[in-house]
Amino acid sequence: MSDEKMGLGNLAPAPGSHRNRKRLGRGPGSGTGKTSGKGHKGIKARAGHHGPGGNKPHFEGGQMPLTRRVPKRGFTNPFREEAQVVGLDDLALVSGKEITMETLATAGLVKASKGPAKLLANGEITRAVTVRGLKVSASAREKIVAAGGTVEA
Repeated sequence: MSDEKMGLGNLAPAPGSHRNRKRLGRGPGSGTGKTSGKGHKGIKARAGHHGPGGNKPHFEGGQMPLTRRVPKRGFTNPFREEAQVVGLDDLALVSGKEITMETLATAGLVKASKGPAKLLANGEITRAVTVRGLKVSASAREKIVAAGGTVEA
């Protein structure tokens, strides 16, 4: 063993573990010329079918594909914003009297780039806080006001 350190610069594959790729369509002497090892005609000889990186994704051998058999209903709104849920008991992790999107993000309760946050009435709140710029459920609003806090839009 040499005292040379192992690094990316001196790595080599195990002997016999690496084989050169098959070069297709390089003349009759290569053994894979003309039809490039695909035989004559047929679906497996066509471009975009079978083999690595091939196959038409929804092709089912001529059978009606699943994506066309299944009925389609309804509408998916591409602009839907899913609210990040925060419970009242989670507000204990936030320091300070003011609760905003930024203070929730610094406390690790929400991600700033993932959509709006909404306060739900899970748990209890014991201290008076000011909630600013967040969606708040009606029962959470009642609990915050009952604890001496305020909710501003």
